[in-house]
Amino acid sequence: MSNITPTPQKFVHRIEKEFARILDYYGIRWQYEPTTFPLEWDENGGVTVAFSPDFYLPDEDRYVELTTVRPKLVTIKNRKIRRMHELYPEVNITLLKRSDLRDMMIRYGLDDHAADMMGTESQSANS
Repeated sequence: MSNITPTPQKFVHRIEKEFARILDYYGIRWQYEPTTFPLEWDENGGVTVAFSPDFYLPDEDRYVELTTVRPKLVTIKNRKIRRMHELYPEVNITLLKRSDLRDMMIRYGLDDHAADMMGTESQSANS
């Protein structure tokens, strides 16, 4: 199986590229930021806050959001995911944090890339 989105894909963050490489290696189909979910609206019905999860895995019917930002900023994404659960309870979404991604990269032999994700330098460079 190959991904649904043609590669090479332009990603916002390098960890998204690495995650896509892992998915491709294991033949897991994916789409990159295919859907934007409105989360808040103004009094005229205009969308004021929206959320576009990084990946959609169609065979699992699951969205995946990646984050490598400082832990205190993860709160913003957690809030958006909670709001997603309130408004779209049928949507499956998983948040993978920096430590989850680092552990995954080590598990799949991407040790050099995982090393880039450790410490405060990577937190500030990737936020």
